[in-house]
Amino acid sequence: MQNYLSALRLGAVGATALTVAMAAGNVSAEETKLRIQTHFSPETLSGQMAAEFIEDITTMSNGEIKVEMFYSSAVVKSAETFDAAATGILDCDMTGGAYQTGKNPAFQFTGDLMGGYQNPYQQMAWLLHGDGYTQLNALYNDHNMEFVGWWIPGPESLSSTKPIRNVDDFKNWKFRSPPGMATLVFKNMGASPIVMDFNEIFTALESGIIDGADAANLTNNVGLGLYDIAEHTNFPGFHSMPADHLACRKDVWEKMPDSHKAILKVGMQALALRNATANEVKNAQTAKDLRAKGVNLYEWSPEELGKYRDAVQKGWVEFATTPESKALLESHISFLKDLGAMK
Repeated sequence: MQNYLSALRLGAVGATALTVAMAAGNVSAEETKLRIQTHFSPETLSGQMAAEFIEDITTMSNGEIKVEMFYSSAVVKSAETFDAAATGILDCDMTGGAYQTGKNPAFQFTGDLMGGYQNPYQQMAWLLHGDGYTQLNALYNDHNMEFVGWWIPGPESLSSTKPIRNVDDFKNWKFRSPPGMATLVFKNMGASPIVMDFNEIFTALESGIIDGADAANLTNNVGLGLYDIAEHTNFPGFHSMPADHLACRKDVWEKMPDSHKAILKVGMQALALRNATANEVKNAQTAKDLRAKGVNLYEWSPEELGKYRDAVQKGWVEFATTPESKALLESHISFLKDLGAMK
């Protein structure tokens, strides 16, 4: 009997210890709940990759990071996503910094140098090895946001209902333009840029309001249905290589445990590599498919590319009107010169 009671007592102690241990485990497991919006639709390659990113960070955090993802700018317009995150309607913005140039032209240089970097790997090198995180967060933190990472599909291709073979073809060309420096550069070359939301492009192109669009790369343009209407494009792309970002509200970021912050940053870096390489493969195949369907793909000559890049570099100086924009531009130019990609 004595042994039986002793066993019961030991069992009770063990059960209590297990309960305490489980409770301690529950206390130590922290949750991060995020509401994130992207401007990409779930059908596009970028939308699919955003979904894979969510799966990755959920798995790496053992389910501690929980994300409610909104596609196709379902909550607010694309350009309003940053403010929606900063003010608490959302928690994080997965669109692009160049949408915020109205706040400060410096945001142009947080996403797209236009004609500066030749491929995503050069631009990621600035972020990872050119003190890019510090440079970007000096600006983002002033707007109650934390820059977490970039993903860069690669150079974009224009879509058009008219030929776009050279700089002269831009004269009187009405096209959808993202906000920011693109409107300035193309206007200086004689085009008529019209800023509109990402998800209004197809209807505007179909109705003839615009002749073309600066939207995305070949593969994502196909996902948007643009080549169902536009029979002209350029490939390889050269005019723009925007980086989509993940940026989260500062208080949300600061409340995260360090492990969750690391998972988000590393997850974005993995997404960046997967995105750049997948788009390189996909765009090559898409180019073949479009040619077979009768879409005209124009490869610009070195002379015409030179004219464009001259216009862009003048645009950099003209657009960088604040101390923050001048500092970011100087950082990029210095890094490009160090790489030997710019004289």
